[in-house]
Amino acid sequence: MQVIQWDKTALRRINRELQITIDKALFKKVNRILWEVKDRGDLAVRRFTREFDGIDIPLKKLRVTEGEINRAFEKISVQFVPILKLITENVRQYYEKDLRNSFRIKGKDGVLLGKNYFPMNRVGIYVPGGQAPLVSTVYMTVIPAKVAGVKEIALATPPNRETGEIDPHILVVASLLGVKEIYRIGGAQAIGALAFGTRTVPKVDKIVGPGNPYVTEAKRQVYGYTGIDLIAGPSEVCIIADSSANPNYITCDLLAQTEHFGGLGVLITPSAKLIEIMRRRVDSGFILQVKNMDEACEAANEIAPEHVEIMTEKARTVAEKITNAGSVFVGHYSPTVIGDYIAGPSHVLPTAGTAKYFSALSASDFIKSTQIIEYNKEALARVRDHVRKLTEIEGLVLHRISLEARFNDTDKSKEKETGNSETKG
Repeated sequence: MQVIQWDKTALRRINRELQITIDKALFKKVNRILWEVKDRGDLAVRRFTREFDGIDIPLKKLRVTEGEINRAFEKISVQFVPILKLITENVRQYYEKDLRNSFRIKGKDGVLLGKNYFPMNRVGIYVPGGQAPLVSTVYMTVIPAKVAGVKEIALATPPNRETGEIDPHILVVASLLGVKEIYRIGGAQAIGALAFGTRTVPKVDKIVGPGNPYVTEAKRQVYGYTGIDLIAGPSEVCIIADSSANPNYITCDLLAQTEHFGGLGVLITPSAKLIEIMRRRVDSGFILQVKNMDEACEAANEIAPEHVEIMTEKARTVAEKITNAGSVFVGHYSPTVIGDYIAGPSHVLPTAGTAKYFSALSASDFIKSTQIIEYNKEALARVRDHVRKLTEIEGLVLHRISLEARFNDTDKSKEKETGNSETKG
């Protein structure tokens, strides 16, 4: 590992490794795929599946049948289902605490303000598959959507290159969680099908889930045609450690990130002894040498990584100072792997510094809000002159007229009353 003294120059060096960049060639390839899917639908999906996944799937087999899902249960270990039930209960309990509630605020007389929250009607979930099916991504995305109350969930995952089938564990998990709409489609063509809709794949309101660079770029390009959760790059971990940390734990956790394509680890420590031990243990990544824990937290917040592990004395105190991270793992016995699989919070997290403005996937990502504004006539009258002045400043005459229309009848009535009293006088 490269040892670097912490300063802003060090941040620039690390960011060159971590930041998501726009590859012009990739942009053009993905753009071509998306627009062909938009124009030609299922035919384009089939063509790109043949081109990129190396397998020709008949159009009628793009969607996995109920029979195929049922047969998947015969292909898995009997121990898998009990394990899954434990995991899904952890995830469900976490996200049931995550929901937002509608509210109303009574203002001045005649004013009522509020907000209603509603689940999205239909979402698409992308699960990386093919050679390395990410079974855990199924429950880490489907359960928050279910807890939020999403009615329709469409799951897309690439077929195995040799068999054209979907990993049975993915099918079983999806089935047990109530997902019946599953497509053997991967890559940018899957994102295009979900975003634009085809004859086989109805359009979705939002797409969530991680993927390779083609998937990530496709999500970026379809944003606006549909919603997306976040833009994710390769996996990363920052480990904040002091002399109390076990070097073996650090080594294993750093190496675990290298199992992901492009995965990177960063050790942040003030311990010269720990640096000397670790610099030769892991080939890739960086060691940031800092003066103290405050500087360590400053460095982690500037990097804003996907995962932050804290292996220090008073780890909870250190954790309180981390404000930019997808997930924070507190203490010597909280490795990133438990967040990947079993703890409860989703492992769909912001990467490459985007934790400064993106958050981990949550049940709230599947909920949209509608604002409520209610005025009676007296309340509207109190703000009439202020609104009229603002419409004049902005030059929006018809806006002013729409306000004044509410008072025209009243004003005319007052004129009549004044006229009648003058006549009587």
